Amino acid sequence: MSNIEMTDGITVEWHDITCRACGDDVPAARAALGIGTCLPCGERAARARKHTIVPMPKSNYIVVTDLELLKGLNSSHRGNR
Repeated sequence: MSNIEMTDGITVEWHDITCRACGDDVPAARAALGIGTCLPCGERAARARKHTIVPMPKSNYIVVTDLELLKGLNSSHRGNR
């Protein structure tokens, strides 16, 4: 484990954990949370996931990751039939 001082004066502690995507070091805070990727690789992975939150009438919100499901939920959608 080592400490690295950043340009803004904040000291970041690094563990000997390497990123499972690129092999770079993972900051201690991310490692403590169980995140096995460095910040840039985690950002790329997060941007690759696509989803939306849909409010259902007289109900809760649901997470939709499938475009066809979203189209089926939207009763005003008139797809090419």
